This record gives sequence, structure tokens and C-alpha cells, in this order.
Amino acid sequence: MSNILSVNNYHYRRGGSDVVYLEHAELMETEGWRNAFFSMHHPKNLPTLWSEYFVDEIEFGYAYSLSQKVSMASKVIYSFEAQRKLRRLIKDYRPDVAHLHCIYHHLSPAIIPVLKNEGIPIVMTAHDLKIACPAYKMLNSEGICELCNHGSVWNVIKHRCVRNSLAASAIVAVESGLHRYLDTYRKNMDRVVVPSRFFVEKFVQWGWPREKLVYVPNYVDVTKFEPQFTPGNYFLYFGRLAPEKGVGTLIRAAAKSGVLLKIVGTGPVEAELKTLAAQVGGAIEFLGYRTGSELHDLVRDSRAVVLPSEWYENAPMSVLESYALGKPVIGARIGGIPEMIVDGETGWTFESQNVENLAECLQTVIAADNSMIMSMGQVGRDYVEKNFSRQRYIEAILALYKELGVKG
Repeated sequence: MSNILSVNNYHYRRGGSDVVYLEHAELMETEGWRNAFFSMHHPKNLPTLWSEYFVDEIEFGYAYSLSQKVSMASKVIYSFEAQRKLRRLIKDYRPDVAHLHCIYHHLSPAIIPVLKNEGIPIVMTAHDLKIACPAYKMLNSEGICELCNHGSVWNVIKHRCVRNSLAASAIVAVESGLHRYLDTYRKNMDRVVVPSRFFVEKFVQWGWPREKLVYVPNYVDVTKFEPQFTPGNYFLYFGRLAPEKGVGTLIRAAAKSGVLLKIVGTGPVEAELKTLAAQVGGAIEFLGYRTGSELHDLVRDSRAVVLPSEWYENAPMSVLESYALGKPVIGARIGGIPEMIVDGETGWTFESQNVENLAECLQTVIAADNSMIMSMGQVGRDYVEKNFSRQRYIEAILALYKELGVKG
């Protein structure tokens, strides 16, 4: 029996990467592995015996004193606390492999050389673009940005790439500059698991050696999703309401094409989007935050799910979940989205940010024969069962660990 150490900033289901961190650990335990966690203290954390090793909480946006802010900034750049506590954990629980998820800002990349110096194979799942882009999205207020590839990380400050904040951008620029100088990621990481082929190619463009990158797509346990293939009369968006998600483009396209659109989610531009919907007219409903069976029912009763993204999406779980629920997907041709949609078979693609193109696509889908939509939903369900299954994910991860000399 082998020991795995699962590492992530948050130890609760805060976002998609945190869910993968917890479910990956659970999967390995079902395969007979022992698992330990290394994370940050947080009031919402799931109970675990490993919390005694967790680092103190850093939660941006809280009302901290000046001295606390200075201390937090230093930890973001290089956390000696995380190094110290990780060494203690390693001494008490000898991992055969460490699997990292999101570690920057809270645990900091400083933990990576600690693992390397202990001779522990290190794998990281790239949930975003952080190991290339300092601001992890390749996005600023003006749109897609790759200035730091062959340029200075000080572009992060110039364009205020992190939350449009000068202070936050400055901290991240210093952090990225230091770890770029130390080559913390590339020098110490054994492999990077990448859920989309698009991200693989993007990392290579940014200087990553291809042999360190391993394409392992996300998975869906289809046994937890009951499909409904009968098409509904509305289109559905579910996700965060943020500028890069392209929901404004979708609202304009829905109004232009005269279709019914339902929007599930909350986020920083929610009020702005509601104002836009009122201005353009059309049948657009904001349903707020929904989850679990309530969200599944909304997906099942829709005609198709729409992903109108305007940034480099990785491998959105919403595509796989929609297929599992029996629905075709309309996706923007950007990032990893197009490689998940078989155009004309499991869904349709359109030019990102193009209102006219998306409106035409919506009109085509609403006018299509119900039997065709139903058939595409069935093909999507078969597609996700075959290509994005739990078993395929397990086999790929175990093969990777074995390649690094770790036996199950």
C-alpha cells in the first residue's frame, strides 16, 4: 500500500479545483492507497485528522490590520510557515508521491522544493494557467493577455491583472518574479497533469518541456447523473457571472434571436447583466444560485446548455455534466471548449464574443427537429461515458504514478 499526500489551498468544496482535490483523494483511497492532506485552516473546512499540520488562514478581502497585511503578503510570496509545517507532516507520514492542486497565494510555491529535497515525486494538476501566467488567467481588463510570456512580470502591475487592484497585482508580480527566477515549478515538478490539450500547447508555448506535461481529462461519474433526452424550449447558462464568462454576449444573442434564456449563478457582474437584459429586451430569466438536484432538473428540462466564454477555459465540467444529463452543448471556440464538443454531433460551436454568430446558432437549435436534439443528447451521453469516465481517469493517474516509480 502506498502513501499519497494531497495538497490544496482549501479543504472544502469551494470551487471546481477543490472538488477535484477531494474527489481525487477519495478515488485513490478506493484503490487502496493511504491519503494525507496538507491545506490551510478555514472555518468551512471538512473535518480531518491532518488539520494539525495546516497553515494559518489567509483570506483576501477580510479587514486585517496593516501588520497582518504585511505578514500575509510575505506568505503569498514565500511561506516559511508552510515549509515548516510540511516538513513536520513528511516526518510523521512519509508520502510516496505528492499530488498538488491549487497551492499559490495561500500555501505558496515554497512548499515545492521541500518535497523535492525529501525525494518525493511531485505531480500537480493544472486547474488554471498559473504555472505560466502570473495572474493565472491570461486575462486583464482589456481581454486575453500573454504579455508576460516573453516580457516582464511587471506587466501584471502595469495592467492591474489581479482583481484590477494595484496592491494585489504588485504582490503577485513579486511572487511570480521570485519563483520565475528560482524556476521553482519547472525545476522541481516531476509531472503536470493537464485536463485539456489546449492548455498543454499553451504551456509549451510558455516554455514548459512537453515531456513534463501529461494530458489527463476530467471525468464524470455518470451513475450520479440521470439523463433526460426530451428537448425543452429554453437555453441554459449555469456558472459564475463574471466578465470573462461572456454572459453579456449570450444575453444580446438571445434577445436578437428571440429565444428563452435562463441564467443560473451569481457573481460580480450580476447587476450589470440584469441591467443589460432589461435594455435589450427578450425573454431572459435570472434564477440565482442553484445546485444539486435543482440544477440538474434545470439542465434536464433545457434544450441545450450554452458556454459563451471569452477567456481560455481549461476543460469545463459543465460540458461533461450537461452531456451526462442528456443535453447537447453550444460552446465558444476558445480555450479547451472546442475539443470537448463534436460539432454537429454532441453540440455546436461559435466564434467567441460574436453576438451574430451565437444568435444564428441559437436560432438553428431552436428550429431544429426535436428528434435531432434528442439524438444529439444521446450521443453526448455515450461520448462522456466512453471518453471521460471515472475508470479511465483512475487508469491514467495510476499509470503516471507508476512511471514515477510509485506502485499502488
